[in-house]
Amino acid sequence: MGQKRILVVGLGLIGGSLAMALQGFEDFEVVGAVRSQTTFDKAEAMGAANRLTFDPAGELPGADVVILCQDPAGIVGFLQEHKDRFKPGCLVLDVCGVKTAVMEAAGCLPESVDFIGCHPMAGKEVSGIANAEGTLFRNTHFIVTPGPRATQEHLALLRRMADHCRFGDVIETTCQRHDEMIAYTSQLMHVIAVSVCDDDELFSCKGFEGGSFRDCTRVAALDPAMWTQLFTLNAPALAKVVAGVEDRLRRYRTAIENGDRETLYAMLSTASTRKKQIDLERARGDDVRPAF
Repeated sequence: MGQKRILVVGLGLIGGSLAMALQGFEDFEVVGAVRSQTTFDKAEAMGAANRLTFDPAGELPGADVVILCQDPAGIVGFLQEHKDRFKPGCLVLDVCGVKTAVMEAAGCLPESVDFIGCHPMAGKEVSGIANAEGTLFRNTHFIVTPGPRATQEHLALLRRMADHCRFGDVIETTCQRHDEMIAYTSQLMHVIAVSVCDDDELFSCKGFEGGSFRDCTRVAALDPAMWTQLFTLNAPALAKVVAGVEDRLRRYRTAIENGDRETLYAMLSTASTRKKQIDLERARGDDVRPAF
């Protein structure tokens, strides 16, 4: 039996980091598919894959594992355009930040192709192959949403790949529950960050910003095109958690305006106690993840 092949389509921050992290995994060759000469040159200089190509479609018939690392629209379009080119029996993954829309799009694949939605909970505030690194996923969560045809053989292979990349754990859930939780833990944080930065005061705060301000706004320098897709594709779940924060902010504003120290103290105490509790449990190594 010849060497098996992992095809990584899209060598940006996540795709490039995965291609780097997966090199040396069992008997697989890692092939990175790129669109631009600039990305090709950078990926080649970094040794981001065992081999690079401009023709992902031509690699599909021989690929045992395909990892789609484009934006949501790119992933959906790739699945629809090339649905009949995937190798029968292959495993197809994506790394998109929303799962329901992508899992629905994967329904176009033949029954012989196994699709498993994935979301590495890792990243940076910067993007592109130049910022990729093979150690990006160490001790981070790897969320998996198996499709209806997912086989135990492929799930086991995926877990071995995650272990090779040094993920801290693999969390298996449904695409619906993933999108609900990600709306709160990731997308809401980006909404808050860009809301804070969408203020002219941002340009007059130099010399007054501390660690809390930098932490709060760190992810605001995002890719508008991609995050527009992520927000709108997960609109019901995201709108719900944004509404919840709006309600709580309104309660804080009312208490502050009215000088209501008793209410303000109670609200601050509740939030502070919850944060300390979750930090303590995490430090002890307890499982503080919500039940998926």
